[in-house]
Amino acid sequence: MNDKAPIQEVLDLLNLEKIEENIFRGMSPKDRVQRVFGGQVLGQALVAAARTVEGRHCHSLHAYFLRAGDPKVPILYEVDRSRDGSSFTARRVVAIQHGRQIFNLAASFQVDEPGYEHEFPMPEVPAPERLPAEEALRAKVIDRLPEELRAWFSRPRPIETRPVDPREYFSPDKRPPHEMLWIRATGALPDDLPLHQCLLAYASDMSLLDTGLLPHGIGWFDNKVQMASLDHAMWFHRPFRVDDWLLYVQDSPSASGARSFNRGLLYTRDGKLVASVAQEGLMRPRGEKKS
Repeated sequence: MNDKAPIQEVLDLLNLEKIEENIFRGMSPKDRVQRVFGGQVLGQALVAAARTVEGRHCHSLHAYFLRAGDPKVPILYEVDRSRDGSSFTARRVVAIQHGRQIFNLAASFQVDEPGYEHEFPMPEVPAPERLPAEEALRAKVIDRLPEELRAWFSRPRPIETRPVDPREYFSPDKRPPHEMLWIRATGALPDDLPLHQCLLAYASDMSLLDTGLLPHGIGWFDNKVQMASLDHAMWFHRPFRVDDWLLYVQDSPSASGARSFNRGLLYTRDGKLVASVAQEGLMRPRGEKKS
């Protein structure tokens, strides 16, 4: 039996083993049986890149998911030290399993320096304390799930979410492709900005692609669609903490060609825009099974 707190399990996943100079090894949770969660690979790759940089913080990353990851074997992360300039540092990371690339990431790091500032204002939404906890929302529908899914659906999670306008889990109504939710790590974290960036990268892949389902009235447990992250980009604008509430403002401007394009803005409680996200994902209608 695993007695670790869920957030500690994620911190352990992000604590990569150094195999050789510029080569790191990451593991997957033992309860994963189908494929590796995309946010895990994203967070681990950013950790690998950050381990080769000193005195600078990541300001942007661009990544492609090439193949589904195998949760039963370790992932090797190879870092290419592309450039070390006077202000910016560039790194490229390749994730490898079974001798093949499953993911690649390019990240840029910058020294801290002042400059002009502006930002989009944060939308006016209820504070997270005024919204129902995710556990309460899930408890309302747990009896409608097959027995084999109930333990997975109700398990404690490392990232707590509180949607501003909760969607239906089953047979939701069609609605515009906009969603806002508060997110927060479910435990206190050390004062380490690179760690908070890696955790936010992990969390940013948890709900963004689902925004593309909203105009089509497709629920989480609907077998009508096949979904997977194809690419992911993030920009870090200002320091933040993942163990304090962040508002994740998401939308999906377009879906076509069996792909959905999705965007996100992340704000602190006091309205500071700290990160932006963009992602394209597979959103392929499933054909009816032939008898």
